[in-house]
Amino acid sequence: MTRKLALSFLTCLGAAPEEAVRAAAAAGYDHVGLRMLPAAPNGLAFPLMDDPGRVRDLAALMKDEGISVFDMEIVRIGPTFEVEPLRPFLDCTARLGAKTILVAGDDPDEARLTASYVAFCEAAARFGLTADLEFMPQSDLRDLAAALRVLRAAGQPNQGVIVDALHVSRAGVSPAEIAAIPPQWLHYAQICDAPAAVPTGRDALNFTARHDRLLPGEGGIDLAAIFAALPSDLPVAVEIPNDRQSAGHSPAQWAKRARDASLAVLSEKRAERVA
Repeated sequence: MTRKLALSFLTCLGAAPEEAVRAAAAAGYDHVGLRMLPAAPNGLAFPLMDDPGRVRDLAALMKDEGISVFDMEIVRIGPTFEVEPLRPFLDCTARLGAKTILVAGDDPDEARLTASYVAFCEAAARFGLTADLEFMPQSDLRDLAAALRVLRAAGQPNQGVIVDALHVSRAGVSPAEIAAIPPQWLHYAQICDAPAAVPTGRDALNFTARHDRLLPGEGGIDLAAIFAALPSDLPVAVEIPNDRQSAGHSPAQWAKRARDASLAVLSEKRAERVA
């Protein structure tokens, strides 16, 4: 089976949804990821749910370009989380044909985080969407073990966990832990590379994650082990923001470099499985 690739929002950070769709199509991707809610206060996002006309035009553009939305960002579950304000976001996400929503855990109270996550899963299910937790060492959901505890307690049919190569490396998650994830909880993974040395402190971790990831094969992450532990047909989102290397490139040019480097690594892993 041919592996499907999505162009993540962060790879072409700053590109408007329409530009991202065109870049994904020109670079040969199957899908695109969009961000309608900011990752941090006053952070960059494109609130399409506030502009129905733009949503209609974007849907038409995606049809013309042969590109669909895979993942939508980003829902952050903090101590005061409420589902109701997210209804327009969920409705718009479904109208654009997305499959899943990226969810971050920002509540140090795991029981409360789990309850909020259950409420969000229930709301997302009404729109046919999965809700995929992304563990990050710079968040309150620090590693895969924490994410799996939440999932086991939540018990929702549309729940999932994202295996992001960067966070796997930074959180010290082993290939054996990845291989043990129940397959029904895996909807996609994210690929990138980074230096082997792990930054210290939340700001440094966030900077690498948002501005300084490397093309696959250029860093020290054991991508071979990570992707060997995952299903060979699992969709992969190419998430490689790099302010330095992408400078001077159009979104389509950088998207293609990121796709080519990712495919080279993923093809090697597929060959190793076959052998």
